[in-house]
Amino acid sequence: MKITKEFEKLEKSAVKLTVTVAKEDVENAYKSVVAKYVKNAQIPGFRKGHVPANILERKYGEALKADTLSEVIDSSFGEVFNDQDDKAVNNRPLPYAQPQMEKLPEFDLTKDLTYTVTYDVFPTVENVSFDGITVKEPQVTIGDAELADELKNIQERNAMVVDKKDGEAAAKDDIVTIDFYEIGEDGKEVAGSKREDFTFTIGSGANLYKIDDDVIGMKKGDTKEITKTYDKDDTNDELAGTTKKLSVTVKTLKIRDLPAIDDDLAQDVNEKYKTLDDLKKDLTKNMEVAKGRKINELKQNSLLEQLVEKNAFDIPASMLAAELDGRWNMMAQQFQTSPAELEKMIVASGQTKEGMLEQWAAESEKMLKSRILVDNLLKEKNISVTPEEIEAEYGKIAEEGGMTVEEVKKHYDDPRSKEYLIDMVKENKLFDELYKQVKVTKGDKMSFKELFEAR
Repeated sequence: MKITKEFEKLEKSAVKLTVTVAKEDVENAYKSVVAKYVKNAQIPGFRKGHVPANILERKYGEALKADTLSEVIDSSFGEVFNDQDDKAVNNRPLPYAQPQMEKLPEFDLTKDLTYTVTYDVFPTVENVSFDGITVKEPQVTIGDAELADELKNIQERNAMVVDKKDGEAAAKDDIVTIDFYEIGEDGKEVAGSKREDFTFTIGSGANLYKIDDDVIGMKKGDTKEITKTYDKDDTNDELAGTTKKLSVTVKTLKIRDLPAIDDDLAQDVNEKYKTLDDLKKDLTKNMEVAKGRKINELKQNSLLEQLVEKNAFDIPASMLAAELDGRWNMMAQQFQTSPAELEKMIVASGQTKEGMLEQWAAESEKMLKSRILVDNLLKEKNISVTPEEIEAEYGKIAEEGGMTVEEVKKHYDDPRSKEYLIDMVKENKLFDELYKQVKVTKGDKMSFKELFEAR
């Protein structure tokens, strides 16, 4: 098919494509459509497949033209992007954005056929500016205190939960189970406020009325009236500025029986550990790996956030809509339900799907822009990876994870996982180059725990 094409850039990563198809190709397409009609048409007085073309044209003229028009447009549009020239490659429509045609072209067998469509394309960002960007690298030291915290966490995870002795009072860190209800001004139970067998850890604040301190000292079987006044700026809007009177009954009191931090604990964690020192060495190594990954994540996020702010560009509405739709479907999967049922659940909770998507929009737009910048920079800098670099990454993952290289390779055996690994190595190479174009300085000193709370 002989065609000519012309691309015109529009705002917000849209493109106007004008395609012209030679009249000879239009004539051939028309003849082909007529031939199909002749083969299949059934008209009284004629045998199937023997209806004269001129009779078909009189009877089905508009349908023949419409079918030909559709076929010519579909074929020529596909042919435009079968070409591998730069213009076609760089102006491919987004897969989720349907090209729009303002009006159908005139069908005239004596003329070339010209039509115009507009559609969204993947955004490009040219001449990315790095001026004035500073990336701060958090300063984190892993020492005895950090190791002690990790051992304490392991100790608590391996604790046995046992009942406190009768007559012993509730204390901080005890696990308490209570019944409670609100008491109204008339001294009676407020309807709908009663809860039975509510369990929480004293001091965690994991209870609606924040009565941790008030239950300290109570014993199993005790009932107590508690009066609480809440600040006007309390985080719970229903409690802010109010005074509540509660009746609380302690039903059970339990404590965590912590094991000793010794060789036995290390062996309980994993049979590969023979001594506590073995566990400590592994913990220190794993913490160093986790620290490095988190610092790398924070540095990348900081750089991308500043690049997005410094290099303003628009993303197509269709791209944002597809991203939000994907997040909605993922949320439905997490709730193990369908998108339609999720919407009913959201409405029942007093919200709307539209409201939630609006809340997500700003964050999703930033994430999309970051991804677009990375993709553009990967192409601009022609970042690629060699088989040797992938082998080195296998070794690094094996070393950090305490696995064999063969185990790592098996994990990335399927094409999709292998592609993910290649993309990750490419991006790491890209960021190594980008850090040379910006100022990287030492950031604030922080603890291991604070590092993982940072965003």
